[in-house]
Amino acid sequence: MRTVLFLVRKEFLQIFRDRATVFQIFMIPIVQLLVLANAATFDVKQVRMLVVDEDRTTVSTGLVQRLEAGGQFAIERYQPSGAGVDHALLDREVTAVLHIPRRFEEDLVRLGRAPVQLVLNAEEGATAGIVQSNANAILAAYARELDRTLPALARREPRAAPLDLRTRRWFNPTRNYKHWMVPALMVSLTTIIGLLLTAQNITRENELGTLEQLNVTPMTRIQFIAGKLIPFWILSLLIFSIGLAIGKLVFDIPMRGSLPLVYLAAMIYLIVVLGLGLWISTITRTQQQAMFVAFFVILIFLLMSGLFTPVDSMPDWAQQVAEVNPVKHFVWIMRAVLVRGAGLETVGPPMAGLAVGGVAVLALAVARYRKSVA
Repeated sequence: MRTVLFLVRKEFLQIFRDRATVFQIFMIPIVQLLVLANAATFDVKQVRMLVVDEDRTTVSTGLVQRLEAGGQFAIERYQPSGAGVDHALLDREVTAVLHIPRRFEEDLVRLGRAPVQLVLNAEEGATAGIVQSNANAILAAYARELDRTLPALARREPRAAPLDLRTRRWFNPTRNYKHWMVPALMVSLTTIIGLLLTAQNITRENELGTLEQLNVTPMTRIQFIAGKLIPFWILSLLIFSIGLAIGKLVFDIPMRGSLPLVYLAAMIYLIVVLGLGLWISTITRTQQQAMFVAFFVILIFLLMSGLFTPVDSMPDWAQQVAEVNPVKHFVWIMRAVLVRGAGLETVGPPMAGLAVGGVAVLALAVARYRKSVA
């Protein structure tokens, strides 16, 4: 144990002696979290809309005003006909076109219903779906309001809806995307910094020529890997704590579950990530090679973690591959504990899987280091 502590002390001295490394460890994740939490958003606001109002009545004007009042749509211009609509969408001058036909108000009064068309630029499918959902909600609310205000004698008798659907949102009733995104961003940034730093560690020692000196010291290979792992494990936990503080103080993310449970999961998860970084460092000869391999692993981890796209929407084979992705499990744990208030009985199985993964990658790192010095 004394040998490991000396090696840990040596690693800390080496890290804090390099100001660029200290800046990389602490400042870059903070800046990235502050920027990405506002940039990586699924909220769609101020959608540029072109209104083709062929009716030009009080009801059609009220419909447009209702869309604009919510702040989700910005009316670029009005026009009385559909001329030039295709070019407006093609040139990306607008994202949506609302077409209100002639006799819109008249049909509402006489028949109790009237058509209205919403044309969307579906080039970005996810954005188009969100815009359509927002517009449908506003139009449905306006239709209910008209149903109460239009003269009862001038329209058909209202028919009861076949379903009385009442929606209630759990866990995130305000649909604040930051409550969902910030915990996952903390996982991704901690992963990137921890994996990149440890992936370069042994290769840097090899390039500086100090690895040969360490190899002749009376320490076991397990002590060597532990001495390399512990400093970055402590620093990664510190970065994680800073991220949690920023998430709460700046973005007001909920913390409904147990904070010690979050830290326990983070401690286990970091062993997996840092152990994987050390294993990459043992299979590469230069820091440049280590960076390329680490970036490849990080890219696969993040894209198959459910951070940006739901894992359930992936093909079956991709979902099976994602089950061995530690980032996917820790993102799920963070969101489950912080947003939903889940307990150990819920997140225990993925935490156990992470623990098994941590043992496996550390064993691989020790085994590979044995081969490199044989």
